Amino acid sequence: MKNKVKRFVAIQEIISTTVVGSQEELLQKLAEQGFELTQATLSRDLKQLKVSKTTNSKGEYIYQLPTRGIQEEEKIHGGDFSRGNAVISTEFSGNILVVHTRPGYASSLAYEIDEVAKDTIIGTVAGEDTIIAVIKESKTREDVKLALSQIIPSLR
Repeated sequence: MKNKVKRFVAIQEIISTTVVGSQEELLQKLAEQGFELTQATLSRDLKQLKVSKTTNSKGEYIYQLPTRGIQEEEKIHGGDFSRGNAVISTEFSGNILVVHTRPGYASSLAYEIDEVAKDTIIGTVAGEDTIIAVIKESKTREDVKLALSQIIPSLR
């Protein structure tokens, strides 16, 4: 089982630090690190790790690790995530809050908004870098700012 854990860590590290577009490429990179496994085993590993295939900004298909929650991202990226580095801008329009983030952070942040602001936000919809949050009719913008200020400091 130790080898499987080490292999999982290696897979996650490779996918998060390099562009990998195929299982063959990933198998080669793993072999360079001393991991010998079959394509079938790699396929099962990718499924267990919930790795998905998506397109990057150049339109190339690449492997991507699943989106993590804010606290987990904070641990991985050195603690700056929750201090606002993910958020580029926020703007209110009626009962809607639009949050623009760095690419790849909207989904994680939307999840945190849903968790933290259940009393003020009905729900969120997230894309790659934009979140739309619908504010409950009885809540003011100040209520929203107060509820979200711990995860989006720029709303203070």
